[in-house]
Amino acid sequence: MICRLEFRMKLLHCLVVLIFLYLVQCNSAARFSVKKKLKIQNLLKRLNKQPHKSIKSPDGDIIDCIPISHQPAFHHPLLQNHKIQHAIAYVDGDKYFGAQANINVWQPKVQEPTEFSLSQIWVTKGSFDAGDLNSVEAGWMVSEDLYGDNNTRLFTFWTRDAYKSTGCYNLLCSGFIQISQQMALGASISPVSSYNGAQYDISILIWKDPDGGNWWMKLLNINEVIGYWPASLFTNLADGADMIQWGGEAVNLASGGQHTTTQMGSGHFPGEGFNKASYFKNIQVVDGSNQLKDPDDVKTFTDQSSCYDVQNGKNGQWGTYFYYGGPGRNPKCP
Repeated sequence: MICRLEFRMKLLHCLVVLIFLYLVQCNSAARFSVKKKLKIQNLLKRLNKQPHKSIKSPDGDIIDCIPISHQPAFHHPLLQNHKIQHAIAYVDGDKYFGAQANINVWQPKVQEPTEFSLSQIWVTKGSFDAGDLNSVEAGWMVSEDLYGDNNTRLFTFWTRDAYKSTGCYNLLCSGFIQISQQMALGASISPVSSYNGAQYDISILIWKDPDGGNWWMKLLNINEVIGYWPASLFTNLADGADMIQWGGEAVNLASGGQHTTTQMGSGHFPGEGFNKASYFKNIQVVDGSNQLKDPDDVKTFTDQSSCYDVQNGKNGQWGTYFYYGGPGRNPKCP
C-alpha cells in the first residue's frame, strides 16, 4: 500500500513538472519569465505587500500594482533618510486648470535599485505643512524598484494628503481611470534620445474638465487621451490648482556618504544645450476659460545646482522652455 502510494506521488510529481515546463515554454516570449515572476511574487509576499492589480502592457511587460506607501522602496531602511532633489520651473500666484509640455525623453542611469529619476508635470494645490497637498502628475521615469528594470516608462501619480497615505503610481491603487486601449501606463517609451544624436520627446497635457471636474491626461503627440483622475479623489484641486511645476526629480541615497551618481534628464548640465541637455519646451497652462496660454513669470528652483541645475528661456520656435538635469556626483558635487 505504501509503495503504491509512493508510486502515485512520484507520478503526480512528474506530471506537475511536465505541466510546469510546458507552461514555461508557452510563455517564453513574455518579457518577464516565470522564474522572475515567481521571484517578484515571493518578494512581495515577504514584504506582506500583495499587488492590487496586474496588467500587461502592449510591449509585453507584466506590471504589478501596489500602493506607493506599500512599495518596497519606501520601506527600504536606507530610504528613511533619503533626499529627493529637484531641478524645476514653476508658476504660482494664480488659478490654473491644467498644463502641458513637450518633455525630452532620455534613459538616465540610476545608481541604486531603490533610487529613481523622473521628468514630469505637477499640478498642485495645498501645502506640505498642512498635510493637505493635492497633486496630479504625469511624465516619464526610470525606477528599477518599481518596474524591475531600467527602462524609461510613462507614468502618472496622484495624492490628496501630501504623499502621506493616499495616492499611487499608474493603476497601483484605485484612483486614475485609464480609458486608452493604445497606451498602457507603465509601458516602456522607445526610442529615447541620445547624446549628440537624435532627440525625442512626448507631449503631455493635463486639464480639468469644467463640467465634471475630473482631471484628464492626454498624450498630444499621438492624440490619445489616456484617462482621468476622478474629481472625487481631491479636496483642494476641486476648484483648480495654485501651482504648476515642470522638471526633473531624483532620489539621492548618498550611499557611502557620497552624493549619488544617479542622473537627471540626460545626465548633462543645462549649459550644454540642445542634443546634450534635456529640455521641456512649449510649456503652457490652462486658464479659467479652458484655453492654453503661455505662463507668466516662470521661476526656477534647484536643491543643489552643482549636482542638477535648470536654465529657462523663451523663443518663437520653442515658446517658453528650459533645460535641466545633471550627472549627480561630480567634482563640484562630491
